[in-house]
Amino acid sequence: MHIACLDVDYRDDHAQTGWLIFQDWQDATPLHEGRLRSEGGAAYEPGAFYRRELPALLRTLESLPLPVDGVVVDGFCWLGVERPGLGAYLYEALGGRSWVVGVAKRAFHGEPGLPVSRWGSKPLWVTSCGMDAEKAAERVLSMHGPYRLPTLLKRVDQLSRRI
Repeated sequence: MHIACLDVDYRDDHAQTGWLIFQDWQDATPLHEGRLRSEGGAAYEPGAFYRRELPALLRTLESLPLPVDGVVVDGFCWLGVERPGLGAYLYEALGGRSWVVGVAKRAFHGEPGLPVSRWGSKPLWVTSCGMDAEKAAERVLSMHGPYRLPTLLKRVDQLSRRI
């Protein structure tokens, strides 16, 4: 199994997506990692964040050196009952061929998703498409690292922000 983890950072004139591929949820290091610059992009639109981030995620997934079975994104799959978030739009754009797990650092209006507290810290919020939500939360809880943010999620965040 190959899992991609993606995070997008925005600059004045472009977006930069950090990406990595790993095989097992407990992995401490990725098989592959990198960054992809995307020129232009949509402006931030309240309530439609996915319009800004989805194109960069799709370009990045197309460029990966290996096909992936699933994707972990920084954000939500669902923003409430039947209200799609970034992960749901990504799952739909992928035709349901790859499951998507969303991991958010902050709750969104009424705490959608399942809280995952690692090492007694504030919770991460986990939502999913194509994978049972409880299973997704268990997988995130099992990820490597002694901190709130798992090692590989921290690494992909660093990649997206690197100049």
